[in-house]
Amino acid sequence: MPIVRVEMWTGRTTAQKKELARVITDAMVNIAHTTPEATIVVFEDISQENWAQSGVLASESD
Repeated sequence: MPIVRVEMWTGRTTAQKKELARVITDAMVNIAHTTPEATIVVFEDISQENWAQSGVLASESD
């Protein structure tokens, strides 16, 4: 059973997550030869103050 984790900033809509879940599942079925029923997609929303790149918090970058 493949589990795909998607970490992204908070703010995506439910509709966006539904579409992502669908296309990720479709890709797993077509490329990894699994089934939709066996594919799990987990979304983790991370606030910008909990995300840093190049040593700078995303909440502090322009």
